[in-house]
Amino acid sequence: MTAAAPSLFSPLRIGAIDCPNRVLMAPLTRCRADADTLAPRALNAAYYAQRAGAGLIVSEATQVEPRGLGYMRTPGCYSNAQRDGWRLVADAVHAAGGRIVAQMWHVGAVSHPDLQPGGLLPVSSSEYTAVGSIHGPQGKRDRIAARALATEEVRAMVGAYRNAAQVLKDAGLDGVELHSANGYLLEQFIRDSVNRRDDAYGGSVQNRIRLTLECIDAAIEVFGADRVGIRLSPVTDANSCPQDSNPQATYMALVEALDARRIAFIHFIEGNTGVERHARGFDFGAARRAFRGTYIANNKYSRQMAIDALASGAADAVAFGVPYISNPDLAHRLALDAPLAAANTKTFYGPEAVGYTDYPALETA
Repeated sequence: MTAAAPSLFSPLRIGAIDCPNRVLMAPLTRCRADADTLAPRALNAAYYAQRAGAGLIVSEATQVEPRGLGYMRTPGCYSNAQRDGWRLVADAVHAAGGRIVAQMWHVGAVSHPDLQPGGLLPVSSSEYTAVGSIHGPQGKRDRIAARALATEEVRAMVGAYRNAAQVLKDAGLDGVELHSANGYLLEQFIRDSVNRRDDAYGGSVQNRIRLTLECIDAAIEVFGADRVGIRLSPVTDANSCPQDSNPQATYMALVEALDARRIAFIHFIEGNTGVERHARGFDFGAARRAFRGTYIANNKYSRQMAIDALASGAADAVAFGVPYISNPDLAHRLALDAPLAAANTKTFYGPEAVGYTDYPALETA
């Protein structure tokens, strides 16, 4: 007799983490860390605790070093103050019965000297200008060309990821997700459209995925493979990062290397981030079959689409982003097929409680 397919609302073990349901909270940049220390604060802890009913929370992205900053008031994970801030968050989520992993990132070229230590240039795999502008302390600025990291600096970047993982472990997080998506630093190494290096971190597919894998290995050293995951976006145009010339070959090589490391999960942005869902050059089913860990699907899923994805075996869990902003009890609402509250886009990005912790749960709405 064939076992029934898992429900969106059935328990799931992701690596070493027991999750009560498969409605996960995707990472959401909210720009509400302490303005001086870039540490999470009590307000952030309250926000995440409200959403502890998620099967698993993946926190907003948190930069692994000062040069990783690309947006004002995003939290870091490299200082003692930030460790203490993340401990506030972890303790609050755990007290509310939840589980939370932190998403570690470095924006690379998606920054500006106004946001960089000493006003220096942002860094990337190669000299590269990320399209668009930033909002910094001096107002709106167009991004400028980042400089290429020297080989020894790339190796040092691995140490920054290792240190960040240790900070987050000391803070009590349940694990980490590496942000290797949306055109940020790790993807600036992966895609041959940006990476024009001729050292061990450029050229072949294996060289271009090397930094991501070395950062994964650093996180594994700290947390163990069963508490480490990664976010990938093989075909997204986020931050106007040009497409790799062969996404299928490049990202499948990465998936196979991640599978060999037996990490807990891969969190896939299916299609173009927040815009369109069609794959446009990547077979997500092949990635699903090649990876033995938990496959987390993401990108504009509705309740019914999520239910269907689990029923068909296309995913083990689904991560929801924007719906979690205005529905702190989203998993409960989806289980009841209750109406969802709309989010106010004008309050997505800071600075205080309005549009952050003031969305009510269903019982009090």
